[in-house]
Amino acid sequence: ILPKEEEEEEEVEEGLGVAVEADHDSPEPPRYRHLQPAQKALPFSATCVRISRDSYPNLRALRNASATTLRDDDAAFAKLDEGDYGYVLDDVQHLTDYLPELPTFPNPLQDHPAYSTVKQYFVNADDTVPEKVVVQKNSPRGVHFRRAGPRQRVYFEPEDVKACIVTCGGLCPGLNTVIRELVCGLSHMYNVNDVFGIQNGYKGFYSSNYLPMTPKSVNDIHKRGGTVLGSSRGGHDTHKIVDNIQDRGINQVYIIGGDGTQKGAYEIFKEIRRRGLKVAVAGIPKTIDNDIAVIDKSFGFDTAVEEAQRAIDAAHVEASSAENGIGLVKLMGRYSGFIAMYATLASRDVDCCLIPESPFYLEGEGGLFEYIERRLKENNHMVIVVAEGAGQDLIAKSIPVADQLDASGNKLLLDVGLWLTHKIKDHCKSKKMEMTIKYIDPTYMIRAIPSNASDNVYCTLLAHSAIHGAMAGYSFTVGMVNGRHAYIPFHRVTSTRNKVKITDRMWARLLSSTNQPSFLSKEDIMEAREAERLANRLPVPASSSEHTKKHSASVLSNACGGRQSA
Repeated sequence: ILPKEEEEEEEVEEGLGVAVEADHDSPEPPRYRHLQPAQKALPFSATCVRISRDSYPNLRALRNASATTLRDDDAAFAKLDEGDYGYVLDDVQHLTDYLPELPTFPNPLQDHPAYSTVKQYFVNADDTVPEKVVVQKNSPRGVHFRRAGPRQRVYFEPEDVKACIVTCGGLCPGLNTVIRELVCGLSHMYNVNDVFGIQNGYKGFYSSNYLPMTPKSVNDIHKRGGTVLGSSRGGHDTHKIVDNIQDRGINQVYIIGGDGTQKGAYEIFKEIRRRGLKVAVAGIPKTIDNDIAVIDKSFGFDTAVEEAQRAIDAAHVEASSAENGIGLVKLMGRYSGFIAMYATLASRDVDCCLIPESPFYLEGEGGLFEYIERRLKENNHMVIVVAEGAGQDLIAKSIPVADQLDASGNKLLLDVGLWLTHKIKDHCKSKKMEMTIKYIDPTYMIRAIPSNASDNVYCTLLAHSAIHGAMAGYSFTVGMVNGRHAYIPFHRVTSTRNKVKITDRMWARLLSSTNQPSFLSKEDIMEAREAERLANRLPVPASSSEHTKKHSASVLSNACGGRQSA
């Protein structure tokens, strides 16, 4: 990372070489220039520094600023642009990073009749989106991502583009909408005619024929649930996939899937770069659980919450129609309880919500059984919502089983809804309480429905942003960050998961709505707060060079302070 101007005369050694990258929207390829001791360094706002394994200690600036763990093999792909007042751009990969002599072409959108009324056709090359928007007066500017949108220059001629689309993992509302908008967007905005569908997930790259797709063939698919391309878990063989991409002349790959799928996309990009292929890889994150890191939400989440509320309404009707009636609804949420939390808040009929992030216990003072007894006496009925990943530790204690994994590497979960139903029945029987319990599992009904109006719009924007980025030569995961669409490095969305913070105000709102106990002791709450605080602590990196020590500490304090403040 470039030294500060005031430190340069004292600390820059003779012959220091700094890689300065030209703007990707410019037709000029990136160049390298050597700064002599007598020369002034470029201002931070005008420089983009290429980080390699040799400068790995400086990557702590990004690691700590974003509270993520950067693996050693990710170091060679991290791109940081440091600016004034603690600004850090966590940039995405570009074709010119390894193919510096590529030509550029005018963007066809400048002659597109639909865009003739737009005040500004193209995104400014310097536009970025902040990761955190809540700051204090003296907060550093913090980590930013490159803003999504059309660029003035593109790296592909429309007639040369051969694009492919693949969907992986479980089903989710909105998959067909994203597929439709990718095909129609490529055709209508950029005049691309060669678009192919990869059938049945990653294995479709090497085990089945590619399916030609046109705007006419996908015209009505957004009205259907599921994915017209089919989907599967596993089947990822990086070398076989890239071999087929290379053999078929594919130069744009659009990959729709969750965090495991995005990890696969990252591996595909690495192999493409290693072979020096002119191929852009665009990831569109899909997870109905809403557990993808960095982004505001994933597509299909709003639809899932809306449909989950219907199941809760049915459980409430069943419970209120019986003496001491209990309606138990199991919703999706392997690691994150967002669907359960938001559906509970939207319904207002739920008396207890159990999620993976908030452990609970059954017996004893303040336990679930005590709360159930009290609620039935007060109200004569109650509704319980439980996320599928909740209480797995309790089930494992009562039903010892060997850990098993699915094809995606996820741990197979035991049915917490069924287990909880039997436990509640046994408890009420021991207390000689008459009780009726109805267990509803709408999981596959929710996954299989078409997306609602809100998600349809969101899917369209994601698809168009992905197309603009791929045409401009970037490889990335696209998503909405603080209400703005941005291009996010693969490693940022695969290194951690988005989870409900039980020390956050949103969870407090839920507890206030349901009047349920938190099931947490003061020690548990303090432990959760301490864990969150430690996650944002910023260790000063050790370095053999005194200059590197001083500068790294400066970058950490400037770039990372925004994270702490936010």
